[in-house]
Amino acid sequence: MMRTWRPTLMRHLLAWVLGALLAVWASFLVVGYRTGAHEADELTDGHLASVAALLATYGGGAFAAGQRPQPPGEMRAHDYQQSLSVVVWDRSGQVVTRTGHAPLPSFSLPEGFASLDLGQPPGRWRAFSRWDEPRARKVMVLLSESERDDLATDIAQQVTEPALWLLPVIALVLGLAIRRGLGPLYELSRDVGAMDIHHAQQLATKARHEEFAATVDAINALVQRYHAALNRERELAGEFAHELRTPLASLALLAKSAAQMPDGPGRREALGRLEQDALRAGDVLSHLLALARASRTELDEAARPVDLHAVAQQVLADFAPSAHDSGHTLGLASPGPLVVQGHAVLLELALRNLVENALNHTPRGTQVEVEVDPAQRWIQVCDDAAEPGGEPAGGRSLGLGLGLRVVQKVAAIHAATFEAAQLDTSGRRCYRIRFGSIAA
Repeated sequence: MMRTWRPTLMRHLLAWVLGALLAVWASFLVVGYRTGAHEADELTDGHLASVAALLATYGGGAFAAGQRPQPPGEMRAHDYQQSLSVVVWDRSGQVVTRTGHAPLPSFSLPEGFASLDLGQPPGRWRAFSRWDEPRARKVMVLLSESERDDLATDIAQQVTEPALWLLPVIALVLGLAIRRGLGPLYELSRDVGAMDIHHAQQLATKARHEEFAATVDAINALVQRYHAALNRERELAGEFAHELRTPLASLALLAKSAAQMPDGPGRREALGRLEQDALRAGDVLSHLLALARASRTELDEAARPVDLHAVAQQVLADFAPSAHDSGHTLGLASPGPLVVQGHAVLLELALRNLVENALNHTPRGTQVEVEVDPAQRWIQVCDDAAEPGGEPAGGRSLGLGLGLRVVQKVAAIHAATFEAAQLDTSGRRCYRIRFGSIAA
């Protein structure tokens, strides 16, 4: 059978987080690219302005005299325009021409880039020098390192400014994405909070994500168990009222009648009936408490492996003294363990109820036997005092019928069937709890 595809919270949350990160990454990529391109354009424009300002003072093979001061304001309009200083020497080391603010450097410096300390007080200058092709002139261009550092700082600030927004933006966007991705969890929490377990309302499972399947199933199972237990509690209250009404009314009438009778056989007979009805009411309460115990155990305790062979041995050992006093014979027919998944307290309660019923409602000399069949997975209690009509010789089966209800309830809790009033091939009356066939 093909498994139905169900969305998972992991994929849902990952999609929202990755989508948010992709959006942030793409936006910052665009901003970074545009910022870099803009700064490159600005740097190029500044270089052009610097060269133009430098060449504006050049003519006739030399820089115009007296042009070392800063160019006019309109020539210094660009932010990235740099103040370049130029020195030209001839082959003998004589200065041919120069311009700019840089102090005169040494002619002996080798070609290439160099960082120089020039002037008083000394200032740092970045220089580049080279000879022309016939080595007739040597040219050196200088730039103040403080001006270069200011330009680098300005470019770095322009490029890194978007990064200052990166962490806050990612935190905000990820927070919104995670909240949206956890929407199914919030929805499940709202649905659980809106449940009305008193009406056996269950959570829908089809639209849930895969990670919630076990949780939803557990919640639904708990609701079912609670609702079933609640119904049994209501039934139990009805059983209390119904079963106790007759013996309590009889007790009140007999007590009133016995109090008005004079001493004699009639009074003793009324007191005897009063005692009998009191015992009957006590029997009703005992069985009703057993029913309540069965309901509570199913709700509170987890099912565990139970060996019915060991349970039968314990129950028969407990009833051995009372069976000896009543003249009954107890027996156990079992080839070995029969392990079922269930509640040991309830299974012992059901078996004890059946054995006690057999001892209380059969005459002396009756054999009561507990039989366990691991192959067929059943346990039964039989006695050899059954009459042809199916009723035991000693009286009514399971008293008022509440004992039978106890066994039926225990069997239902364990997904078993209870077979009552069955006669086997030898004519014995048997009560059997069948747990089903062995799994293939």
